[in-house]
Amino acid sequence: MIRTTLAALAACATLAGGASAETSVPFALDWKFEGPSAPYFAAIDNGHFAAADLDVEISPGRGSLDAIPKVATGAFPIGFADINSLIKFLDQNPGAPVTAVMMIYDKPPFAVVGRKSLGVSAPKDLEGRVLGAPPPDGAWAQFPAFASANGLDMSKITVEPVGFPTREPMLAEGNVAAVTGFSFSSFLNLVRLGVPEDDISTILMADYGLELYGNAIIVNTDFAAANPEVVTGFLAAVAAGWKDAIADPAKAIESLVERNPAADAALETRRLQLAIDANVATDAVMANGLGGVDAARMEKALAQLAETYEFQNAPDASLYFTDAYLPDASARMLK
Repeated sequence: MIRTTLAALAACATLAGGASAETSVPFALDWKFEGPSAPYFAAIDNGHFAAADLDVEISPGRGSLDAIPKVATGAFPIGFADINSLIKFLDQNPGAPVTAVMMIYDKPPFAVVGRKSLGVSAPKDLEGRVLGAPPPDGAWAQFPAFASANGLDMSKITVEPVGFPTREPMLAEGNVAAVTGFSFSSFLNLVRLGVPEDDISTILMADYGLELYGNAIIVNTDFAAANPEVVTGFLAAVAAGWKDAIADPAKAIESLVERNPAADAALETRRLQLAIDANVATDAVMANGLGGVDAARMEKALAQLAETYEFQNAPDASLYFTDAYLPDASARMLK
């Protein structure tokens, strides 16, 4: 069982006692500084975190699972991670002090991205071909459920473990026929590598039978219980950052480029727009506001996970997500 360390609690103690100008909140992202992380930097530059008396420092991650242990151990009070991986983590580590508090990717970007010239246009095309998959990848973690939903014979798919830096280059070079990844990242990485756009097939798992949610803001529950107003203020600022990014993606990317000068602004603007259109600004979110989950859909998602993952404990949606810290819906509307 993973518990918050005394050292981490001591570090967080400086945050207790209510938000103030001195409240420092480290935030662990899932991935490096690319387009979809721009809204968080916009929330800094546009004063949304400051309005909540928060000083937020954002750190990059190494995959959709990366922030979960960081937050569970108290190394970071708040992070951004795949909720499906969080569900499995909590099943394997009962009582770990971590939960999701705000859904960001209402429609997850988990995808299989292939090349039509290598014979991959639809899920069934993966049989008889080589699939590159980074072991820590959130999309790869959901691949068994995707395979089940589409009747794929896993014995006919050669899965080759690949690193994140080599994933798209291997596909561009034809060493694998497809890869797992986030739709907006893998697609544009291939374009940047010179693969013609009309040769790229993006098979979004959510369009092929998956009811799952995607990445969410997660918190250390001990920290959240001691600092509820800090968490709510943080979430309100995140919603405001996304609203700004939706209204003016190019402006949000300026905030990103300040932190990552090597970024291609035009490419990252397009990556952000792809994430907004396919994953964040869904019909449900535009009607109800950013951050919540539908209880019936969550139950379907848990049932789908159980098709390919053997739960050690009875699934309990209340362990994986709480809306207790969400600001009012009016503060989470994106239009």
